[in-house]
Amino acid sequence: MTPEFHLYLPQMRLSLDAMVERAWAAEAAGFVGMAGMDHLAPPLALDQPMYEALTGATWLAAHTERLVQGQLVLCDAFRHPAMLAKQAVTIDHASGGRFELGLGWGSVVDEFRAFGVQPIAPRERVERMAETLDVLRLLWAGETFDYDGEFFHVEGARQQPVPLTRIPIVIGGAGKRTMELVAEHADWWNLQIDKVGRLDELRASAGNARVSTQQMVAYVPSESEREKITETARRRFPWGEGLVVGSGRELVDYYAATHERGVDRFYVWFADFAAPATLEAFGAEVISAFAR
Repeated sequence: MTPEFHLYLPQMRLSLDAMVERAWAAEAAGFVGMAGMDHLAPPLALDQPMYEALTGATWLAAHTERLVQGQLVLCDAFRHPAMLAKQAVTIDHASGGRFELGLGWGSVVDEFRAFGVQPIAPRERVERMAETLDVLRLLWAGETFDYDGEFFHVEGARQQPVPLTRIPIVIGGAGKRTMELVAEHADWWNLQIDKVGRLDELRASAGNARVSTQQMVAYVPSESEREKITETARRRFPWGEGLVVGSGRELVDYYAATHERGVDRFYVWFADFAAPATLEAFGAEVISAFAR
């Protein structure tokens, strides 16, 4: 099975026009999908502008023909499941089935406190997400149902239309309860940038979910630029093993080895903010190597 590549591009620092430009470049380069982030304010960059995740995904879907739109990942507590279900189906229909729902229970507690988002306690956040996943499935079935949970109480609820086929669910995280939800609900389990080293340890607990990883990539187009590119990437993104630096050939070897460990999808977060020229070169040197 050939691995697939998705562009991870947080919708911050860039204008919407620049995001569309990169989406076009990614589509032309052979990327299968594109994913953004979901925060109320950009972590560690509060002075930067940032656009909302689902609205941005809708805009990008409207300007592309093949790219699947997703998120790494939506924060469950930001949206009621009835609204989230309706938003997901709307993008699914508008894009012709090019939408995936990424979901997690939140990673920046200071953001919850700053904007008054509840619940804050980790146990409550992950259990709220568990109920959201239950309610989403029931709503997407299109039948009338009741649901009586700790966080959501639904009586005689029904939504139409239903998804065109099946909206894939991507769950991000690595905690014990999260992995139980991955095994129960997820089509894809995403191991985020700071947890890549735990892949082999956690893989069995993901059940039948396919595996994706998210990593920062500093693409080196020529040896004369390697030192400068590496220094810049490490200064911007000091995440140790979460950063991969390499030429096209080195990246092919890296992804091939990781694919052998059971990873079928790679979310590539470029250290140069996905310059179109970088996307073109990555497609020609890396993605095309796997296509052959």
